[in-house]
Amino acid sequence: MKKYCFLTLIFWLSVASWAQNANRSETFELANDSLCMKLDSLLDNPLFETSQVGLMVYDLTADTALYRYNHRQKLRPASCMKLVTSITALDQLGPEYEYQTRLFYTGEVRGRTLVGNIYCVGGFDPMLTQDDVITLAASIRNLGVDSIRGQIVADRSFKESLDYGEGWCWDDDNPMLIALTIGRKDNFTSTLAEEISRLGINLEGVQLMQGRTPENAKLLDVCCHSITQVLERMMKVSDNFYAESMFYQTAASVGHRFATADNARNVTRKLINRLGLNAGNYRIADGSGLSLYNYVTVELLVTLLRHAWRTPSISKALMPSLPVAGVDGTLKSRMQKTLAQGNVRAKTGTLTGISSLAGYCTAPNGHELAFAIINQGILDKTSGKAFQDRVCQVLCGEDLGVKGVKEVLTPKGMSVARNKGVKKGAKATKSRQSARSARKPRGKRR
Repeated sequence: MKKYCFLTLIFWLSVASWAQNANRSETFELANDSLCMKLDSLLDNPLFETSQVGLMVYDLTADTALYRYNHRQKLRPASCMKLVTSITALDQLGPEYEYQTRLFYTGEVRGRTLVGNIYCVGGFDPMLTQDDVITLAASIRNLGVDSIRGQIVADRSFKESLDYGEGWCWDDDNPMLIALTIGRKDNFTSTLAEEISRLGINLEGVQLMQGRTPENAKLLDVCCHSITQVLERMMKVSDNFYAESMFYQTAASVGHRFATADNARNVTRKLINRLGLNAGNYRIADGSGLSLYNYVTVELLVTLLRHAWRTPSISKALMPSLPVAGVDGTLKSRMQKTLAQGNVRAKTGTLTGISSLAGYCTAPNGHELAFAIINQGILDKTSGKAFQDRVCQVLCGEDLGVKGVKEVLTPKGMSVARNKGVKKGAKATKSRQSARSARKPRGKRR
């Protein structure tokens, strides 16, 4: 009798658990259907008669795709390319990686005179300042010398000699990609010479040159900046010089004396393949997104965002660097006084005809979402940003209503037309079915 009662109890507990899970599943389905309808309504707009858009939303908590639209269409990412660069670098180098600028000397000290050369070995550190040079100069004085008879040599052999990235426009204000600079200016050795003189060290006929550091050179000092320090400015204000420096750090990790853009591309391709996508389907040209030759998909961006979220060491470094909607960085003035403010953390991208946004937010049910949006063929960048902001508001649970959806996106005097003649209901059904077909069993954050 006791055994029978126990089995009956187990049976009813199982039924209750099944019913609870079924209810949760039904709630999830209804919520997702509502989200798909809202996103469909945003896409049902004349804006997309003359421009392209790729959009993908992924529920990281439930490990399932919620929405896809042109998710495999190849588009230019603009500065969302910095997400590809940063996640690849953190995966390859780790969050403890440091940029190094090293100071060496050769020869010998005779009395109080260094008869030999000073070698400055650049590591493409974009954060080098005057204060760093002052510290390095002090290490020379610590040799106990008051004179130098030799040369001050800039060693830029960290990277290839190309000053600009592949596919950069010649008439843009592009940063020169030099491995040893101060404030992006090619003035390191002259600044070092000035600081050495200020310390009272006499430079006896010293010449400023470029060259390679010999193997027998002795280390004097090392100036370091962490990858997380570089990452913050690179992402918050979308600094292209910082992004290219990180691109070349991944290139240098393969061990070649001259780090090349091809080395960096190969590291990125290996990560893409490892994550289950085919790297041959994309074009990686540079690290900043300035190049017109970059072609990615929103699926790729979301896949990288998923990888970062699932890898605690990457997530811990990446999350604080992303601009926060309505709070800081390139998103400071966007999505203010909406549910997306303080919720959305994402990288922006802007080039002529291109506007993009990719990152994370928390849904009303507490689930963490990853999303990527690329608008291309938009000459008025404000319309692309308005669309992206409204997508984020929807993801964060805001009910825009018909007026809220149309008021910014629809130019005055234009009628609403269907994309490629597809009826609204058919398009909505296709989008929702696409998302449902991609659903997987609930996963765990790793």
